[in-house]
Amino acid sequence: MKSLFAVAIIVMAGAVYASAADLAVLRNGNSIRSERHEVVGSVTRLYDSLNGYIEIPTDQIERFEKDTSPPPAPAGSGPATPAGRQPAQPLAARPKPEPALTRDGLNQVVNGAGQRHKLDPDFINSVIRAESGFHQNAVSKKGAQGLMQLMPGTASKLGVANTLDPNANVEGGTRYLRELLEKYKTADGNYDVAKALAAYNAGPKRVDQYHGVPPYSETQAYVSRIIRDFNKKKLAENPALARKVKAGTEHAASLQHAARSSAPSPNLKTTPGHTEKKKTTVADSLPNPPQTVWK
Repeated sequence: MKSLFAVAIIVMAGAVYASAADLAVLRNGNSIRSERHEVVGSVTRLYDSLNGYIEIPTDQIERFEKDTSPPPAPAGSGPATPAGRQPAQPLAARPKPEPALTRDGLNQVVNGAGQRHKLDPDFINSVIRAESGFHQNAVSKKGAQGLMQLMPGTASKLGVANTLDPNANVEGGTRYLRELLEKYKTADGNYDVAKALAAYNAGPKRVDQYHGVPPYSETQAYVSRIIRDFNKKKLAENPALARKVKAGTEHAASLQHAARSSAPSPNLKTTPGHTEKKKTTVADSLPNPPQTVWK
């Protein structure tokens, strides 16, 4: 009897281990759930429960962890969830991954969303690069999902049923970007791109609270990265504009140098008890916002 009991324990333990899923933690901070993984050359295949897979460059995967999320419990079984605590999301309730898009397929999705919402596809791609690194099944530690990393609550408001469906995800994310650009439209009819991007990353409440890009290093770096990437694309497409921008930058730098040479020292007291200080704003650390993200 004891030996049979021991065998049952071993079999049960083996079943639990076999059902545990993996989380591939990527270097950009996102993670992708899979039932198993396999290294094939320079890529790693992440398999889902239907034996479908996506391929991720192996050097972009930092490590693998076990997914500790509990499987769905049978109806009516188990203890009730304590008051005030959110129940863990069952694996079966998670969005179902869609077949991986080719780059051409993704370009069609992005171009279509850009046309419908009047946003430059290059701008959308810059956001996708910063959000998910073009991994359509990426899931962050905070729960943001898909190419443009939509949070479940935001996705629900946007009508996105499956956040891992690249078509629906990009459509919802692009629509949200357009709404934020309209929200932060200036009095002279221009769009405050930095505020819109900051709101996409940290939420509109934080942008409204600080009347601009919040003083969070993550958000500031995020805004800078997207604007810089988008500007780089536009300058590469237009060599004449690139030369003009370079000339303007050099001229501005020479003016700043001349102004510093003739300005009083920052520590020079201009009046008794008063010391002149240079004010630094968040905008000083950001690249020039793009002016053609819309069409």
